[in-house]
Amino acid sequence: MRDTLTGLMLTLAAAGVATPTAQAASHEAVTQRHFASLLSGAEPKLAELTLFMNMMPKGGDLHHHYSGAIYAEQYLEWVDKQGYCVNKATSKIQLQRPTTPECVSGKDLAADDTAYRDLLQRWSSKDFNNHGGAKPPPDLQFFNTFLYFDDVASTNNREGLRTLKQRALAENVGYIETIFELTTGIPDADFDRDVAAAGLDDAKLQARLTAQLAKLEADATFQQGVQKYVARVKDSSQGIDDENFTMRYQAYVLRALSPSLVFSQVAAAFNIANQEKQVVAVNLVGAENGNVSMRDYRLHMRMFRLLKARYPDVKLALHAGELALGMVPPEGLKFHIAEAVGVAGADRIGHGIDIAQESNALQTLKTLRERDIPIEVNLTSNEFILGVKGDAHPVELYRKYGVPFVICTDDSGVTRHTLSNEYVLFASRYKPTYAEVKKLSYDSLRYAFLPESDKKRLTKQLDTRFAKFEADVAAMQTRAVRK
Repeated sequence: MRDTLTGLMLTLAAAGVATPTAQAASHEAVTQRHFASLLSGAEPKLAELTLFMNMMPKGGDLHHHYSGAIYAEQYLEWVDKQGYCVNKATSKIQLQRPTTPECVSGKDLAADDTAYRDLLQRWSSKDFNNHGGAKPPPDLQFFNTFLYFDDVASTNNREGLRTLKQRALAENVGYIETIFELTTGIPDADFDRDVAAAGLDDAKLQARLTAQLAKLEADATFQQGVQKYVARVKDSSQGIDDENFTMRYQAYVLRALSPSLVFSQVAAAFNIANQEKQVVAVNLVGAENGNVSMRDYRLHMRMFRLLKARYPDVKLALHAGELALGMVPPEGLKFHIAEAVGVAGADRIGHGIDIAQESNALQTLKTLRERDIPIEVNLTSNEFILGVKGDAHPVELYRKYGVPFVICTDDSGVTRHTLSNEYVLFASRYKPTYAEVKKLSYDSLRYAFLPESDKKRLTKQLDTRFAKFEADVAAMQTRAVRK
C-alpha cells in the first residue's frame, strides 16, 4: 500500500500536481530564498529578519535562568503581593510593609517616574548602553541585579513559570530547560579546613570528598533539603506542560561559596536529579571571574567528577569559559572548558567564550566535536557581560571545527531580550544559510536532557510547526510578488 501511495505521489509530482510532500519542499525552497534575500547586500534587512525569526519555530531554550528571565516589572508586582516595600533611594526590597516615605509599595514607586526608571536600571540592563544612570562595570551590573530581587524570586514560582511559558509560546518556543533554584547547602568548617590542607592532591581529596558525601547523605537536614526541593519542583510545575509546551528544570550550585557549601549543594543537586524526573540536570552558576570561583575552580571540577561517577545517569551542564581577556590573569583562561569536559564530565558547556585562550584549544575542540558536546551560545549575554561580540565571538571557531552549538537566552529578563532576537543576532552577524538556522532549532531538541520518547514527541511537533511556518512564508512571498 505504501509503495502504491509513493508511486502515485511521484506520478502526480511529475505531472505538475502539487502533492503534500512536493508542496512542503516547495515551501521550504521559497523560505530558503527569502531568508537568503534578508541577508544579502551590504547590510541585513533587520526589520524583516526580526519578523522572520519571531515567526520561525524555535525548538527550545537550553540555557535559561528562571530568576534572570523574569522582568523587573513583574518582580515589582510581587513586592506588593508579598506586602513588602522598596527603598526609593537604594531600589532595594525591604521585608516590611510600606510605612515610611522612603520605603514605598511597588505601585507607588511605579508612579514616580524618576524612582521607577532608577529601579529598572538597577534591576536589569535597561538603559545601560544609552548612558542612563550610574554605570558600574557591566559584569558587576549584571550579577548585582540578582541581589535586588532575590527576596521575591523564589516565592512566586508558579506564577513566574506560567509567565515564562506564555512568553515562550508567543515567540514560537516549545521547550524550556530552566536553571531553576539553588540547592540546599550545609556549612562544615572541618571540611573546609581539611580540603585546604589536602590541596589538589587527588588521592587525599578523593578520600575526603567521599567521606563527606557519606556524611551528608546520612544527615537528616540534608535529606530534608533534598525532599523540600523536589516538592517545590512538583508544586511549581503543576499545569505547565501541555500538548504545545514542555518545561524541565536544572538544580544549580553557586560557585562563590565556601567548599563545604558548594560540595553539599553539588551532592544535593545530584540527589535531587536522581530522584525527580523533571529535574533533568545539574548546573554551576555565578561569576566565573570572582575570587573564590577562580581559586576553587579545579576543586569544583573534582567535586562534580565524584558525583558524576556516583550518579552517571544524571546530566551535567556547566558554565565554563565565561571569561574574556583582561578579566583575570592570563593563566586563568587556560583550562576551564577543558576541565569542565575532561574532569567534571560535562554533557553541555554554557558560554565557552575563552576557548581561543585555552592551552590545548585544538584538542578541546576535537574532544567537544567527537563527544558531541554542544556549546550553549548566549550572544546578548556575552556582549553585555564580557564585551565579546561579532568576529571576536568563538561561535565562528565552533562552526569551523564542527563543534555542535545551540542558541540560547541566558537571563532574558535582566538583559531584556528574547530567543528570537538571539537568532536575529546570529543570522545578521554570521550569515548562516536557512538550513543551518533550521538545524539549530532542531538541535535545541536533539541536545535537550530528555528521554528519547520526549525528544521524538517534541521533534514531531516541530515538524508540524515548521511546515506551517514555511507555508505562511511562501504565501506571504506570493502575495508580495502579485503586488
